[in-house]
Amino acid sequence: MKIKLIQPAMLPRPMDTKLKTRMAPSLALLTIANLTPKKHEVIIENENVENIDFDEPVNLVAITVTVDVMNRAVEISKKFKERGITVIAGGIHITADPEGAVNSFDAICIGMAERVWTKILDDKENNSLKKIYYDMENISGKEIVSPDYSIIDNEKYLYTNIISTSRGCPFECDFCYNSCKNVLKTYINRPVDDVLKDINALKTRHIMFIDDNFIGNPKWTKKLLKEIKPLKLKWNAAVTSNIVDMPELLDEMKESGCQSLFIGFESINGRSINSVHKVQNSVNKYEKLVDEIHKRGIMINASFVFGLDEDDVSVFKNTLKWIIKNKIETVTSHILTPYPGTKLYSMLIEKNRIVDFNLSNYNTAHVVYKPKNMTAEELYDGYLWIYKEVYTFKNIIKRLPKSKKQWLPFLVFNLFYRKFGKLTELLCNIVSFKNMGRFLRWLSYHIK
Repeated sequence: MKIKLIQPAMLPRPMDTKLKTRMAPSLALLTIANLTPKKHEVIIENENVENIDFDEPVNLVAITVTVDVMNRAVEISKKFKERGITVIAGGIHITADPEGAVNSFDAICIGMAERVWTKILDDKENNSLKKIYYDMENISGKEIVSPDYSIIDNEKYLYTNIISTSRGCPFECDFCYNSCKNVLKTYINRPVDDVLKDINALKTRHIMFIDDNFIGNPKWTKKLLKEIKPLKLKWNAAVTSNIVDMPELLDEMKESGCQSLFIGFESINGRSINSVHKVQNSVNKYEKLVDEIHKRGIMINASFVFGLDEDDVSVFKNTLKWIIKNKIETVTSHILTPYPGTKLYSMLIEKNRIVDFNLSNYNTAHVVYKPKNMTAEELYDGYLWIYKEVYTFKNIIKRLPKSKKQWLPFLVFNLFYRKFGKLTELLCNIVSFKNMGRFLRWLSYHIK
């Protein structure tokens, strides 16, 4: 069979440029490609970087779906189905809300694909395709399949050196998919040797680990760091704030080449953190956490969520002050978004507080519910305001790292990605995203 794997286009947030949509390929589709028996031909089309060819003769289309692209996925499905082509959908949104998806596709896959994908293909060939394929049983790390890195088109992306070392997260924050009743509550690490094989396959010394939580199992993380230390890598990852209580792990990170850590602070208000049961966060330890990371020469990308029930309009100015005081290098901000299937969604539905059911707006850049202590307009305006203020020249200078060695990567990100992203996008279009990505990786590695 000829199989087309599709990533639907994301709708950009107000501050987004093509630098975001062209940042990296879909690991989900690359994994599905590697799961596919070699007798089949696989084509990958990422609508964020290229048009979908609806006229190409294929036997099967498979779409990976997050909540914000669900509407577009349905449109894509309809166009292919009109031509008599079978369409399968999977991904985190399908797993979290299968009832809302089942009628839009010929079949859906709930859960992980490793043990069901070949079954789907066999059933398609035998004209016995089922409506629902379901695998929510625990999977072992050995069963997780590596992405097929060989089929990545480097011309299309800024960064292709991405690796996932795990599945899931040990925590269940109310706004996260891990709180969904349909999502398997598990945290699985891949064998260290498999991760090393992926690093070798990428033929690079600069890696972005894209796990939801790189330290979900600290003992495993230490094993990996011990193995990669001789490789002299430079790497980035996302961790939870409880790493503040793991100084030895932070030491291992520094020694193995960690450059920056993405951390979900979410709020500097302890009551807001408690309201969504983010038990791994201790607001009273935030400044210690920042200090411990910074004194090891590691930069921080801090994530904040605005619109929690304990938030009022003062949250924006208070958060900005905290960001500047603690010299947080980069900031990612979000409007609280109740993904269907989560505990937060159920709570807001029960209280009749969801006012917008257009899933295209569920990209953390729209107010789709009734905030408790501010108006929807105040929340949206505050979200835009804090982003603008963080990346003013004045506040960029105020946030300059104490170490002059970090000034160059700090300024490159803050100026060329955030403040002047449109200009950088134009430059990428001129010199190609491949060459720009190559230069930035070289720069990142050679900065001491």
